[in-house]
Amino acid sequence: MKLPQNISTQVKLALQEDIATGDVTADLIPKENQSSATVICRDDAILSGVAWFNEVFKQIELSVKIEWNFKDGDFIKANSTLCTLSGNARAILSGERAALNFVQTLSATATLTHQFVEEIAGSKTRILDTRKTLPNLRDAQKYAVLCGGGKNHRIGLYDMILIKENHIMAAGSISKAVAQAKKLHPSIKVEVETENLEEFREASKAGADIIMLDNFSLGLMAEAVVENKANGGAIKLEASGGVTIKTVGGIAETGVDFISVGQITKDIYAVDLSMRFNT
Repeated sequence: MKLPQNISTQVKLALQEDIATGDVTADLIPKENQSSATVICRDDAILSGVAWFNEVFKQIELSVKIEWNFKDGDFIKANSTLCTLSGNARAILSGERAALNFVQTLSATATLTHQFVEEIAGSKTRILDTRKTLPNLRDAQKYAVLCGGGKNHRIGLYDMILIKENHIMAAGSISKAVAQAKKLHPSIKVEVETENLEEFREASKAGADIIMLDNFSLGLMAEAVVENKANGGAIKLEASGGVTIKTVGGIAETGVDFISVGQITKDIYAVDLSMRFNT
């Protein structure tokens, strides 16, 4: 898994938000004091965010040493010790919240993604993320999705064309929108959101690379899969809309290539982490 390039920027912003002009509580501790601390994970989880955690202390105080017992993508049993820190007490205290925030949030995304992936284990269908991410943490959350075994959809509005209902209305039709997309951006993949079989067939004839089956019933999804195979199967099919952990298995059974799940980046519960000083 390739780490995002903007980790240092994300951490810098987090530290500016939290510390700003200085940690007035850490000032109570003599500046020469040295301490050690451990980070405990209270939940079963998939770990993600090690690089962000390390970067926090790199930016605050290079001399703080961190020893990890796990790596990103590892399954963590509840009450496991994730890592041990040693060094300047003020630095550890000042970086604690920002560092834990990154790991608890990214591990939450990785963990929920893993749960969805496990529900469709044995199928050829892949779980996709969406653009429904936390502001300024998109690259980080999409990395966490990979840690959980999912697959990234487009990163933003620049790397793939996704023609949705409003685009279709503004362009005049699915066919016109796809034609214009191919003309303006011939090297970029084109996906079309469809809401019924008629739209699916139009998108297929228009030459879409991927067709989203938005809120299709299981029966209509299966019918679209059969038709797509009959047409050669070159187009990838993505199921979307109201996907839950209870419904994802049935959707995968229809034979779609992808299932996009906004929940894995927006409806997450932070993994329970705590830092405890030893000395």
